[in-house]
Amino acid sequence: MDVVLLSRIQFALTIGFHYIFPPVSIGLALVLVIMEGLFLKTQNPLYRQMVHFWVRIFALIFSLGVASGIVMEFEFGTNWANYSRFVGDVFGSPLAAEGMFAFFLESTFLGILLFGWNRVGPKMHFFSTLMVALGSTMSAFWIIVANSWMQTPAGYHVVTEGSHRRAEITDFWAMVFNPSSMDRFTHTMVGAWQAGAWLVVSVGAYYLLRKRHEAFSKASIKIGLVIALVSSVLQLTTGHTSAIGVSKNQPAKLAAFEGHYEKKAPAPLYLFGWVDEANERVRFGLGFPGMLGVLISGDPKMQIQGLRAFPQEDRPPVQIVFQTYHLMVMIGMGLIGLSLLGVFLWWRGALFQSKWMLYLLTIAFLGPQIANQVGWVAAEVGRQPWIVYGLLRTYEGVSPVVSSAEVLASILMFSFIYLILFVLFIYLMIRKIEKGPEEAMREGVPASY
Repeated sequence: MDVVLLSRIQFALTIGFHYIFPPVSIGLALVLVIMEGLFLKTQNPLYRQMVHFWVRIFALIFSLGVASGIVMEFEFGTNWANYSRFVGDVFGSPLAAEGMFAFFLESTFLGILLFGWNRVGPKMHFFSTLMVALGSTMSAFWIIVANSWMQTPAGYHVVTEGSHRRAEITDFWAMVFNPSSMDRFTHTMVGAWQAGAWLVVSVGAYYLLRKRHEAFSKASIKIGLVIALVSSVLQLTTGHTSAIGVSKNQPAKLAAFEGHYEKKAPAPLYLFGWVDEANERVRFGLGFPGMLGVLISGDPKMQIQGLRAFPQEDRPPVQIVFQTYHLMVMIGMGLIGLSLLGVFLWWRGALFQSKWMLYLLTIAFLGPQIANQVGWVAAEVGRQPWIVYGLLRTYEGVSPVVSSAEVLASILMFSFIYLILFVLFIYLMIRKIEKGPEEAMREGVPASY
């Protein structure tokens, strides 16, 4: 097989596995801040119990996120040496900032969050929880800045040294606040809040179906549903602003999102469909004519660039981009509907007696996970064939001395290791959930706290 394709598969495997964990830990950090804040305000021991339980889950997810992310650092040097040489001077700043100002902050106060219950006062412990949440948010920000620069480069110039080119920063803040960084940051953060909130809701619903920990479960579901509703609605807003940014900065990607081929014409907005790439059309689709222009500018007659406006070699793979994008949107709308329905049933006093709804809520944690994964695929595959948009093609970024056999062997090895890690993670997660909040309190802090 082609070494470029294998290298892309390898990186997709490693980052896809890694991306299971950071969004949930970021979302749970917000949940912990709210729960511990409620405990400080009300002194209700139920909230303290909730913090103890979810800190244990948070620690497990955080540790897997750190461990699974280390591999990618090495892949840049082994499989993507030319890419690393090109972007190294640019990425050095945000990645150093992520390490110094975010990861150190997060990991330092994480120690107090986990082990400081009987060593610091309640307010100091709450401050540590806040710092962990802030650190995880800042960490996400700097990583997204680096990724966004690949999508919409800004604040740089290209230097040629012999046969090699590299990008250098000319304006640090232009690089940081490149045209897509804030749209992508807000969209990613809200998706993380959803992941954390729906996990809390799902575990609470699972306990209620088994008639266990009812007070704990009802309070968890209420907190989780409020965060889920707010973040689900915000996700619609951030997704809209992101789409507007894509239309300005990456029009080929936008065209792929909707399977729009006409060189310049009003474009429909599809609910679903199947892209016939050979004949350059969408089959079996349900779409609304002109609606893409309405969403972008309010004008259904807006002339939108289609894929025929770009050379064949500059077009992204359309089918996978179209399907993953629409699956993300479909899940996002479903989560809005589910959160609204949950809040409505709560308001009517029927939520905790509705078994069918509790079953839906139990599996709802899968929604944000799948949406985050397919959204990432749509965004990253949608910028192909560029690894740095408009500057460096993907095939130019691979290491020239790595063979396809070596990459294939590493893929098989990583797949085996990740499978073991994932099975272990699921086992430990189930074990912690089955032990329940009372066990978390017994293993945690003395009752004097």
